[in-house]
Amino acid sequence: MTIKRLAFICMLLTYFLIVFGGYVASSNSGMGCGPEWPLCNGEVVPVLKGATLIEFGHRVIGALLGILSLVLFVKLFRAKKEQVVRLAAFSMLGLLIIQILLGAIVVVRDLPSIIITIHLTIAFAFLACLIWIWRYPGFQNQASRVAYITEKAQTAIIHLNILLILLTCTLAFGAYIKHESFGMACGWLGCRQTFFPSSTPELLQTLHRGLAGISAVYILFLTYWSFSKKWGRSLQKRLLLGTLTVLFQLVIGAAVIETSISIPWAVLHLAIGTALFAIVSEARIYLSGRAVVPVSGLKEIRPQGDRKSFD
Repeated sequence: MTIKRLAFICMLLTYFLIVFGGYVASSNSGMGCGPEWPLCNGEVVPVLKGATLIEFGHRVIGALLGILSLVLFVKLFRAKKEQVVRLAAFSMLGLLIIQILLGAIVVVRDLPSIIITIHLTIAFAFLACLIWIWRYPGFQNQASRVAYITEKAQTAIIHLNILLILLTCTLAFGAYIKHESFGMACGWLGCRQTFFPSSTPELLQTLHRGLAGISAVYILFLTYWSFSKKWGRSLQKRLLLGTLTVLFQLVIGAAVIETSISIPWAVLHLAIGTALFAIVSEARIYLSGRAVVPVSGLKEIRPQGDRKSFD
């Protein structure tokens, strides 16, 4: 199996694991194996029913992802590519080890909200690392090259970096609020008939919504700017997809509150939020690998497409 294909499989498994983890939390199945790790209720394979089945299923998927990630690491290490590939391989391995340790702490310490939040945040970083490996030009039958970022592309990259930080903070706040049971501190529009929070749960929920709103406006702004500044068709399509996703996410967020955090809506909310993070991450990684400018003494390299942009 090629590195690119294996990275893609690991990427899909990571996405599914994050979303399934949301289902574990929403169904209150996090302690389905008891306060034990790696055993489940004192057994390697427990009686599979109810919360135990759900939590054990999550662990099995995590174990499968861990094994495939180790195989990917070995393939990357043996590929003898540029130093940046080795760095990505060790970053992926480091994030994997941290995730395993945090997963054990979450179970042994009886689901502390702050550790769960960090656990999810590291999962997003791990997903972004896999996307980078999947999109790396050297694994796509393309000649290796040195990328020299244009000023226009650099501007877009900075904005996408800011957007990724906003999305990560929004998702982390959402996870913390979920596990602290602050999800119903406010209605979908205001808090206790007012727009101003008066308690810690209301403040945290308001901050979460504020970050979500800023992220949505930022994506809309970047999408508009990508057309007005002629950033290129490929990036424009990615930002349009991000815009549609974030608008859908806002609607689902309102539905989550209106249904008193119904499990299907809560899981869908996480699934769309994770997909949005992946879309923006892929756009950021794609852009940094595509934008090049001529340098004195070097032949100019441009991808096929619009030569007036970094498409």
